[in-house]
Amino acid sequence: MASENTVSNTEQSQHSPELRIVLIGGRELHGKPSRRSATGNTILGKNVFDTSTRTAQSVAGQQEVHGRQVTVVDTPGWWWHYPRENTPLLDQLEIKNSVYLCPPEPHAFLLVIPFGSVFPEIFKKSLEEHLQLFHKTVFDHTIVLFSASTPCSHERLNKYISKWAALRWLLQQCGNRNHVLDVQNRLDSTQVITLFRKIEDMVAKNGGRKYKVDRATEETVEKLKAFGNRAANRFAQVQTQRMEFKALTEGGLTPPAHLRLVMVGAQWSAKSSAGNTILRKHTFAVDYGRTTSRCKIGHGTVAQRQLTVVDSPGWFYNQSLQDTSEMDKLEIEYSMCLCPPGPHAVLLVVGLSSAFNASNQRALEEHMSLFKDEVWSHTVVLFTRGDWLGVKTVEERIESNRRLQWLVEKCGNRYHVLDNQKGGDENQVTELLEKVEEMLKANRGSVYEVDLGRAEQLEARKQAQEQMAQRNMQRVQRQKRVLRELFRGEAQSLNDMRIVLVGRTESGKSMAGNRIIFAELFQTSLMKKEFQVQRRTTACEKHQKNVAGIDLTVVESPGWVVTNETANAPDWLQSEVLRSVSMCAPGPHAFLFVISISTRFTKKDKEAIEELLMPLKERVWRHCMVLFTWGDWLGDRSIEEHIVSEGEALRWLVDKCGSRYHVISSHRFGDGFPVIALFQKIIDMVTQNRGRHFTTEEKQKKQQKPVLPWLARKSTLTEEEWNRREEQLIKRMLKAIAVDPEEPTKPSMTKMGSFDGTFVPSMSGDISSEVGSVHWSHGACAKVSEWLSQRIGSSDITSGFGSMGSSASYVEKMDVLSIVEGNLQPADRFAQEISMLDTVHPTKALMDRGTQRRNSF
Repeated sequence: MASENTVSNTEQSQHSPELRIVLIGGRELHGKPSRRSATGNTILGKNVFDTSTRTAQSVAGQQEVHGRQVTVVDTPGWWWHYPRENTPLLDQLEIKNSVYLCPPEPHAFLLVIPFGSVFPEIFKKSLEEHLQLFHKTVFDHTIVLFSASTPCSHERLNKYISKWAALRWLLQQCGNRNHVLDVQNRLDSTQVITLFRKIEDMVAKNGGRKYKVDRATEETVEKLKAFGNRAANRFAQVQTQRMEFKALTEGGLTPPAHLRLVMVGAQWSAKSSAGNTILRKHTFAVDYGRTTSRCKIGHGTVAQRQLTVVDSPGWFYNQSLQDTSEMDKLEIEYSMCLCPPGPHAVLLVVGLSSAFNASNQRALEEHMSLFKDEVWSHTVVLFTRGDWLGVKTVEERIESNRRLQWLVEKCGNRYHVLDNQKGGDENQVTELLEKVEEMLKANRGSVYEVDLGRAEQLEARKQAQEQMAQRNMQRVQRQKRVLRELFRGEAQSLNDMRIVLVGRTESGKSMAGNRIIFAELFQTSLMKKEFQVQRRTTACEKHQKNVAGIDLTVVESPGWVVTNETANAPDWLQSEVLRSVSMCAPGPHAFLFVISISTRFTKKDKEAIEELLMPLKERVWRHCMVLFTWGDWLGDRSIEEHIVSEGEALRWLVDKCGSRYHVISSHRFGDGFPVIALFQKIIDMVTQNRGRHFTTEEKQKKQQKPVLPWLARKSTLTEEEWNRREEQLIKRMLKAIAVDPEEPTKPSMTKMGSFDGTFVPSMSGDISSEVGSVHWSHGACAKVSEWLSQRIGSSDITSGFGSMGSSASYVEKMDVLSIVEGNLQPADRFAQEISMLDTVHPTKALMDRGTQRRNSF
């Protein structure tokens, strides 16, 4: 204590009488709370800022601390993984407004980074864009503050900084000014005093100059005021509109006893969580990753109303309709058919945790075109993640975004905010249902009627695809068993494995390469078409690693870009694919065509692959396999269903590769099995190729003595010709087996794991990132190492085929029993209707009802 007093007394004679500080920084996507507010409380020595809720508005706190009058401004955080265009304009303006809250200007910006957190290259890009909200001299007034929850030594700090190149860059921009603050230890006043010293030293080195507040800051304040005024006007208009709708009750229109709701929206919009909040029970699966790959139905009784809620698969949040897989489009359109004769309301779910920008609007508008134009008159915009608003109103958010204005006006100014964190609050659900009933009154009780013919077509298509997928699965299993017998005991012994990755941009090549080699060596991006300036891979990239005595070599070739006109595969790209062969001399064992399940494989992709492989001749296909990435997107569907539904182009590629395919999840770091299964399939393919790897060199045609004497009288055949005839014989045999009826055996398959639901990755190699390096599981790598050491040289062939998807064919079933929960007893009519929905197919129910409308019950 004596030493602390000595420091304080010395400081009182030298320190500045006043310090003005602005806290800035981002938020991680993994659910970790921001430490900026806690940092501000530690500096001020008291709880000024609320750490339990998100800071949505810049707020200032003042306190006398160690003889100084200290002002600290806490600001909203941006997502570290996102560019600035994904940050809501309201948040951007509040961040800019922060310097106005500590007049005349701040002495310092403290860029708060949780100690020990990841800091990949993509964080640097996000930081650069967000700091453009301030004057270009902001780095001259910034100190990097590492917020810690435990004491941190200089050795630990240096080791942490050395891991991240982007962090070293940041410190260099800030003149290597940094400080560590233990926010859990407020009793240690020395750490705060030392921070104040560093701020004063920085101001002195700047010649006493403080950060300059320019005219743009004052304009920011005016914008915020304007948004507030317009928000008040919109709220008043909505309330007037609601009163007019309620007045229609006097005309004899009573709300139905049973409401049918269909939820549509982008992936990661918290759609399934919203369904659970509405039904007030856990009906729809909510987990990290994609849990809704097929339409699901839930029933319940809430606020004296019987409800049927349909959850549909979400589209990728910024992906065009053209790039959405055929299976997803089919399921989204089919959602309207599951509550005949049609839903009373469509809930269009939009998350508030990020900006609704141009790409989001385009994706939403295009996917809503899957329905009839009349859908908009039956749609309510359901804003989720209401906690993100903080002290702001949803009207302010709408008025600050012209695209949101377009959306709510497209829906007749009908919108509602749901906070899924407050699932026990029935009032927010009751108000939503009241708004739905008011819309029904405005629509004179009409529902969104499903086209009967179209519904029947969708159902027939779904059934046909499921049956075809099941047949294909059985065929592949039969072929697998035959090949197992043909090559029993002939497995090749490999001391190395050489792989070439081929695929379009953002297909997952880099991430797949890292999974295969069990190291973060290929540069990857966590985003999908997010940053405007992207690093395009224009040359092959090669990495090697020894695992369990086996030398693994992986070469990633550049990807082609698919546009509306063509798949761009220029001459230089063809040359790079040729070069990839020489980079893994004497030749690759496998070419893996990397295809993302979340994106449609088009005819243009097929043409690009054909063009790229043309110089390698037809024999290259003996060494090819399809590697599907982003297996999480399958959900409970099998990969065979995906292949069938995608159409002719993908089926052609799979057939061209001899029905060899595999699925991996690029974010399942803790399980080595998917990689082991991939290695086994590559070994099986090498075995089928008699141990030969691919080469572009023409081998000397070696004479081979005929096995049977009578063949001596025939023309002498080369080894290459014998091999060719053998392959033709195998192909003819497999083709014959494919049409031979046989009882299916249960395939060895596992359901894909899922990944962080708030994590929106792009598996392209366009932007460098080391973020995955901290996630690689040593246990998974050890599992692969053990398998390689025991199996790679001695195993019999097990399978050159198969999938990692779910094998069961899916039949949507409604849970009738779940509608009775606790003391809630549904009305008899509701129970009868649900029973009918469960036992009669939706299309059949539509046909039975004909075109009759049901306005009330």
